Amino acid sequence: MRKPNKYLLFLLVTVMAYALIEYYRPRPIDWTPTYENDDRIPFGTQALFELLPSLMQQPVVKTVRLPVYNFLTETRPAGRSNYVFICRSFEADANDLGQLFRYVKQGNNCLISAYDMPDSLGKALGFKADLRAPNMADSSLRQNFVNPALKKTNGYRFSRDDGRNYLRINKAGGITVLGRNARQEPVFIRIQYGKGYFFIHNLPLAFTNYYLLNHPSSDYAIKALSYLPAWPTYWDEYQKQGRFDEDQQSILRYIWSQPALTWAYYLVVIGLLLYVIFAGKRTQRIIPVMEPPRNTSLDFVKDVGRLYFQQRDHDNMARKKVQYFLTDLRERYGLNTNQLDHEFTETLARKSGLPTDQTAELVRLLRNAQKSVMLSEYDLLTLNSAIEKFNQTV
Repeated sequence: MRKPNKYLLFLLVTVMAYALIEYYRPRPIDWTPTYENDDRIPFGTQALFELLPSLMQQPVVKTVRLPVYNFLTETRPAGRSNYVFICRSFEADANDLGQLFRYVKQGNNCLISAYDMPDSLGKALGFKADLRAPNMADSSLRQNFVNPALKKTNGYRFSRDDGRNYLRINKAGGITVLGRNARQEPVFIRIQYGKGYFFIHNLPLAFTNYYLLNHPSSDYAIKALSYLPAWPTYWDEYQKQGRFDEDQQSILRYIWSQPALTWAYYLVVIGLLLYVIFAGKRTQRIIPVMEPPRNTSLDFVKDVGRLYFQQRDHDNMARKKVQYFLTDLRERYGLNTNQLDHEFTETLARKSGLPTDQTAELVRLLRNAQKSVMLSEYDLLTLNSAIEKFNQTV
């Protein structure tokens, strides 16, 4: 019998090992700034888009996949509303800007956050999106709000931005500066136009997943959007993804648009399925029924909870409940839970959106539980009810 070639065997093993290493190697993080509302990468905006309905107190925020001119002339939004653009470069021709000016003049609001904007927009509103020289780049440059109620003590740092962008104001009338960088250059302004307002922002990275989910800067985007009233809001994706969604970009798009072709397509598919069913009956083997694996995680949690309750270890269970809840508050809102004082109560109420009296009652229960020597069954049930009510409300 002929022996296998050892060199060939070694080469085969090497190739397979390399293929396995490449397959299981962690994928590098994609730092591409897409600003798209369905991107989970650091510089996408999925987190903000999902949070926006609650911020605007609306059941849904509509995604716009049309140019500004087409959307405002064809859709004609009824009532007052907000129009939000978050992109690398805001591009609009004379027709788009004409409709956008008319839209805002009638009492609506438009927020544009972009590094590059048309000169025609700046000339009409009295500003210019400018850029410092490369030697002025400073990734540690901090940004902050002008309003003392929104201003953060140490400001906000966006390390992935080079700090060169700013807004130059050409006329002071009707323009209010809402945010500046550490060089006291405007980066966020409000411009009154007719009955409405333009909000011009020069740092779109601040609205991305990376900074919204990062505790030191997580509230910046929320504060910036707080200037918009709680009206129906339209989120532009045309500037980033174009006119069609992924399903609309299919090669079958024309078939779906023609009823006759659609029915012909369905008949072909149904005919193929019937052929497979009846022609494959005699040759196909019986496929055994495989029971899906059962998820026992919930049963395990119930058993552990039942064990604690049956042993009447209410004090231990209540303290763990408090500990886990405070950990969740630190991770969710970036709060310091060492002191459950009046300042903590106000901050939690503001970030969670709960009434101050309800929040104060919850904080009081947490504080009493920490100070108490021994917690009873009644204390455990009261504390658990308050925490569950908080989680269901927010």
